[in-house]
Formats: sequence, C-alpha cells, structure tokens
Amino acid sequence: MTLHIPFDNSYARLPERFYVRQPATPVEAPQPIVVNAALAAELGLDAEALAGPEGTRVLAGNQVPDGAAPLAQAYAGHQFGGWVPQLGDGRALLLGEVVDIHGKRRDIQLKGSGRTPFSRMGDGRAWLGPVLREYVVSEAMHAMGVPTTRALAAVATGEHVIRERGGLPGAVLTRVAASHVRVGTFQYFAARQDVEAIRLLADHVIARHYPDAGSVLDLLDAVVAAQADLVARWLGVGFIHGVMNTDNTALSGETIDYGPCAFMDRFESGKVYSSIDSYGRYAFNRQPTIAAWNLAQLATCLLPLIDADQDTAVEMATNSVNRFPDAFGTAWARVFAGKLGLREWRENDAELVNDLLTAMQTGAADFTNTFAGLAEGHARDAFADPDPFDAWMPVYRARLDAQGGPDLTAMARANPRVIPRNHQVETMIGAAVAGDFAPFRRLLETVTRPYDSPAADLAVPPEPEEEVKMTFCGT
Repeated sequence: MTLHIPFDNSYARLPERFYVRQPATPVEAPQPIVVNAALAAELGLDAEALAGPEGTRVLAGNQVPDGAAPLAQAYAGHQFGGWVPQLGDGRALLLGEVVDIHGKRRDIQLKGSGRTPFSRMGDGRAWLGPVLREYVVSEAMHAMGVPTTRALAAVATGEHVIRERGGLPGAVLTRVAASHVRVGTFQYFAARQDVEAIRLLADHVIARHYPDAGSVLDLLDAVVAAQADLVARWLGVGFIHGVMNTDNTALSGETIDYGPCAFMDRFESGKVYSSIDSYGRYAFNRQPTIAAWNLAQLATCLLPLIDADQDTAVEMATNSVNRFPDAFGTAWARVFAGKLGLREWRENDAELVNDLLTAMQTGAADFTNTFAGLAEGHARDAFADPDPFDAWMPVYRARLDAQGGPDLTAMARANPRVIPRNHQVETMIGAAVAGDFAPFRRLLETVTRPYDSPAADLAVPPEPEEEVKMTFCGT
C-alpha cells in the first residue's frame, strides 16, 4: 500500500534563517512498534500504510516522503533561568504540515532522527525509554482533555545509543503538534535584533493559532490566556512538567516536550521529580509562577511590534502579562469546581479546595485516588492518615448540601481514575527494552480511557519500594 501524506508546509515558506533544511540520518534496521490509528485517521492518513514497509522507512527517517520539507527549527531559550542564545532542534526534524479532517493545521515531526547543526554535543538520537514515555504520557494527557502534542508512531531503529546506562535500544517518535513555535523561537530573533523576523513569526502564529487577534498585543493576550488555562489543567491532574524552559513553552498553548515529567502519587505541593531541577524551580506549585515568567520573556520580544514608543510598549505588555494571575485563577477555579462537583464557584470555594489539598499533604493522600474517590464515596481510603480528611469532610458536605448535592457528571469528567504512574511507566520501559511490548500496550490502552474502571493493579499507588523519586530527561 502506497503512503501518501498531503503536506502543505507553511513554516518552510518562512525565510531560511528560521531553520536549517536537512533530511534525517538513516537508521540501520527500522521496525514499527506502534502506529496511532485514530490520530492517523484524524490527519487524513492511512494507518495501515504508515505501519507498512514504506511508512516505517518514512517514520524512521530513512525515506523522505513526497511533499515533505524536512528542517530543524532555530530557537533560543532560558533553561532553568539561564539564557542560551542558540538551541534549536538538536535531535528532531519537522517533516512538514498537514491540514487535518477538521481543517486544523498540524506539524509532523520526527524526534530522535539524528544530528542537526543545533545538536551541539548530542548524538541527535533517542533511546526507547523516553520515546515510549512520551507516547504514553502525551496520549494520556490528550484523553484527559489537556492540550498537548500527540504521538503518531514509534519506530525501533535497530541501533543502540549510548546513555548514562550504557548502550540502549534506539527509537524514533513521530510527534504531531498544532505547531512547534515556542517562546524561545521569538527569543532567538530578539537576541539578534531581527525585528523583521519577529514580525513574520508573529504573523505566522496569529494566522495559525489566533486568527481573531487584530494586533500583536492581542496575540500576547491570547497566549497569556492559553498558558493560564494549560497550567490550571496540569494542576488538576497532578502533572509536573519538570522542565518549563522558555524553549518548552509553545505559543499554541499545548503541552510540549515530555522529558523528566511525572504525575504525582502522594500529594506534595512542592513536589519535584526531575533529576536536573536541583533547586525546585519547576516544582508542582511553582508552575503558574514560572508560566508567567516565561510569558514576560515573550512580551519582551514583542515590544518593538506593540508600540513605537518603548515606554508605552512596556506598559501595554506589562498589563497583558499581569492578567495571567486572574486568568489562571479563573481557570483553576473552573478545574477544581468540576473536581469537587461544585455547580458554581462561590466566595469561599478556593479555601475549601486549598484546605483539602492541605489535608491531602498532611494525611499523605494519593492525588488521583482522592479526587476519583470523592464521587465514588471512598476518598478516605486514599489517605494514609484519614484524620485530616475527616476534619475537612463536614465542611464539604455542607457546601454540597447548599447546592442540592454534587454535580456527579462534572466530577466524572474532571477526575480520571487512572494516570500513567511513574513506577508503571518504568516497568513498561524495562519490559520493552527486554523485547516485551505487552506492558506498553496494556498501559497505553488503559490510560487513554482514563475515566473507565481500570484494572486494579494500574489504579493503585506504588508500594514504598516501587516509588519513583527521580525522573530523567533521557536525551
């Protein structure tokens, strides 16, 4: 079966200082691992052809499909607060764009496809573990309604890559995104004082993501709102991104770059998993603050386009970024109203939610199972020490009584029963490295139906000896 991908590559039509054109580096013996048939259909692609010999060669980077325009995108960024003037796609290539069956433009990108001029000291490859982690976690996030990049396919390369654990099996992930334009993309051109490029990039983002934006200031307002909504959704499912650098902040408002990410088991407001986040910059409870900081960096890049008078531009941009706390607060209230089954948000509801979170931390409660249990009557079971929950519950009952009972429909939509728990992800990766992909398929099938009743072993928190306390980027 012949593979046909109807590319229409708008980013490749931007000036060549935005990217470096190059094909992927071929791999030794590509073999398909998984193809996301539902996503393929959404993109107007034939899943059977993607999983066939020609599709596998394309997804591995061994064959450039007709109409593709493979390129590595240029960007810069603040990494853990430190400025790096040139980053770019060091192990990824944008194959091109397609317009899906809903009329939305989507990027198709290969991750782990070999070195580019932006690779610096890296080998440009990915090993199997991070590829499967991103596949499972991004698809779970999508199933939970969190804006995210998607996973279209994973291919084994038949080669080994050298990492801290020695030689590991290589793989390539095919990632689909609304786009890969980041705050760091704007920073790249701002650092070079290339106002023309910033204008072209802003026009590209407006046309692609925010067509109702009548000005660059409207664009900034829209991105502020999108990021506020995104981070509120992260907090609603106990997600910690782990590496919220400006080069990992997408203008589209999607979650991008699943490196040392994790979902919390036991709730801790300041929880950090990432092995490279030594000072807790991207801890769970700091994610809203960091999002606002990243948006301030974007605003700085846009100043020349906002107003010719710098003082006026600074004032307007500052006002835009300063809308983030209110926008986030509104989004957070909407998320947690659903999780608690509140039909409308009232004056003391933020205190009610925060008191529950405090009780969860004091009582060593599992995040996911507490909220899922509220609707099902067994939230108390999620607490190692139930006394704090028992003290909170009468206030919650009184609040529900005042509205005539819980909104069970909202609770069912807002509280997943299962997440990709860190220990299960690690177990799945270990089995796959040994050649057994059955645990990967089982976990993927379960977490992409997060509101169904899962198998009992996939819903329970880890035993102390199973707990994963540190996650790694995997690059």
